[in-house]
Amino acid sequence: MHFVRTHPARIYAVAVAALALVAHYVPELPSALVLGLVAAVLGTGEAVQRTEDRKTATAGEGDQAGTVGPFEVGE
Repeated sequence: MHFVRTHPARIYAVAVAALALVAHYVPELPSALVLGLVAAVLGTGEAVQRTEDRKTATAGEGDQAGTVGPFEVGE
């Protein structure tokens, strides 16, 4: 579970790639099934993006302490 929380974008990318391969190599799949999976993948992508944005914002909070702008004063 730790790996899933640490690397959601990587897991998402592998799942999307696997879905694309299955959809390509199994043409007899019903199109409604494929479209439903695509919709689910888009929703999951939004969740992954929000998770990554939250991680980025959290990581940046400590970095800005003590700086006036993009550079330290006196550089």
